[in-house]
Amino acid sequence: MSEGQAERKPRRFPLQLEQLPAGASTAASARASRELLRPQAPLQHAVENLQRQSRPQGVGLDSLSVRQRMVARLAAEGISHTGVLDAFARVPRHQFVDTALVNQAYEDTSLPIGLGQTISKPSVVATMIQALCTRPGLLAEQAARPLGACLEVGTGCGYQAALLALLARRVVSIERLRDLHLKARQHLDQLRTAVPGMPDIRLIYGDGMLGHAPQAPYDTIIAAAGGASLPQAWLDQLAPGGRLVAPMEDAGRGQVLTIVDRLPDGSLKHSRAGAVLFVPLKSGMT
Repeated sequence: MSEGQAERKPRRFPLQLEQLPAGASTAASARASRELLRPQAPLQHAVENLQRQSRPQGVGLDSLSVRQRMVARLAAEGISHTGVLDAFARVPRHQFVDTALVNQAYEDTSLPIGLGQTISKPSVVATMIQALCTRPGLLAEQAARPLGACLEVGTGCGYQAALLALLARRVVSIERLRDLHLKARQHLDQLRTAVPGMPDIRLIYGDGMLGHAPQAPYDTIIAAAGGASLPQAWLDQLAPGGRLVAPMEDAGRGQVLTIVDRLPDGSLKHSRAGAVLFVPLKSGMT
């Protein structure tokens, strides 16, 4: 191709300003502006993602006000013991449930914690603990720690043990499922950094139906599983003036909350409260 032919060939790019259609200059400028801003979008998205990740799962669940709403619900439903309400306000329930269920942590519902076990409804837990805190054998000097020496059968994820620890002089908690025992230990270790002054809890991996004789007798015993009858070991380890609260099967009625008081003369007094639904009580360890 000759030099003259090359000069006569129309230029396709870049176009001269006079070759642009009317209005194209403004449109092109706008497109250019958008193109200049576009590289900043991924950066902004990255910042937003980082901010979301830095927040607690379920925004605001670490706030005292969220727990106070649960406490207000419990009070409206008849929980009146100030120590019990304060314990529920202090212990962050969302730290004891799986990440996928964290947004339901402060609803009045039981939640699965693995291995066929559950964390009980706050209202049921509060009712049982309040029953222990208002036992007839409670002495005036025990008012600050109304649970005294407390035995918990069925540690589960450790949430109830944490509540008990704020109301007891000492807590012994037994779990028969090793994986749950280890999970509870991890949860409670983490809790001590979140709740200043959180008391220690003696966690036992063992058969809950046998209780824990080395630390007996107990002023209070609470069970998170129900069977056809109360194990004799629990009754034997209940101190005079003590109270036991546990679910128990009642023919034709399902499970009912059973309360046993050991009177000063050593005899036992049984009474029953409302219907409940707990996992079955089992012996052995796994």
